[in-house]
Amino acid sequence: MCLAVPFKVVEIKENNIAICEILGIKKEILLDLMYEPVNIGDYVLIHVGYAITRLNEAQAQETLNMYREISDANY
Repeated sequence: MCLAVPFKVVEIKENNIAICEILGIKKEILLDLMYEPVNIGDYVLIHVGYAITRLNEAQAQETLNMYREISDANY
């Protein structure tokens, strides 16, 4: 099973690297697989350290809400 998680881009660095954040956690993410430009403030789906597609904010929030519901159900 694959799991991709939406992160918000908070910084773009050299060498196609972005700093992305979700729930207060920041990670360096590679943008090498993106076929479209990525900007600060964009939401991207992350899988194994790579951004694989861009999402609009509503899509990202919907996905994050589902993850929260799953997490809450398990506690």
